[in-house]
Amino acid sequence: MQALSHKRVRETVGGALMLLIGIGSAWGGSRYSIGTLSRMGPGFFPLALGVILALTGVVLIVLAQVAAPEAPRQLLPPEWRGWLCIVLAVIAFGVIGRYGGLVPATFATVFISALGERQNTLKSAVLLGLLMVAFCLLVFIWGLQIQFPLFTWGGR
Repeated sequence: MQALSHKRVRETVGGALMLLIGIGSAWGGSRYSIGTLSRMGPGFFPLALGVILALTGVVLIVLAQVAAPEAPRQLLPPEWRGWLCIVLAVIAFGVIGRYGGLVPATFATVFISALGERQNTLKSAVLLGLLMVAFCLLVFIWGLQIQFPLFTWGGR
């Protein structure tokens, strides 16, 4: 019973933190010009993200309180491979993004992250990386028309 109450407390605290960060972000964003959907101001994104984060926090708090009791589970050892791959992926994005551009940085980040999951193969990690690069190109370059350097050689 001790592990169950600890889990509920942990989920409630996590939801409360999300709620507080969301409220802070929404409040901070509301201090800037919000604009409209067709002409978004600088406060629109932090306000919208803050509201979404706060609502997610409320949902987590409610779910933690009404969740059905679970049977105690055996503690598993830490998943070092996954943690290492996530940390390496973040470092790779920073380094490769600076010296290689958006396309190689996105591919490397997704590829390295995908290798953190034991069920993924090299083939599935490559495919996922290529699909994510295509998705990023569609969203950022074509859809939002943001001017990211796709490839850079030697840094900016």
